[in-house]
Amino acid sequence: MEGTSLGSGGDKQLVCTLCGQPFLFTVGEQEFYRQRGFLHEPKKCKPCRDREKQSGNRKRSENPASQSFEVVCSTCQKTTRVPFRPIPGKPVYCRDCYLQIKRNQ
Repeated sequence: MEGTSLGSGGDKQLVCTLCGQPFLFTVGEQEFYRQRGFLHEPKKCKPCRDREKQSGNRKRSENPASQSFEVVCSTCQKTTRVPFRPIPGKPVYCRDCYLQIKRNQ
């Protein structure tokens, strides 16, 4: 079946499964795929892959679990980011200070 496994030869004309547009799978891209152990040719053109990545990134950024918050470390006063919403009045530490506190426990 054409467009399923990596072969050898020149550039290949493939058809994107999302938009139906033809796209070129170059010899250089084929070599890249082989070096990384990919067994199959791409099914989507670069614009469709990029669009999916962007929409995936947008979904992740809308996920509250992936948000980060800027805080000032309670120990060294350095500005840092933490992956949780800080509780007012409770100390928050930068990575270095947090690790130092954990080591001393």
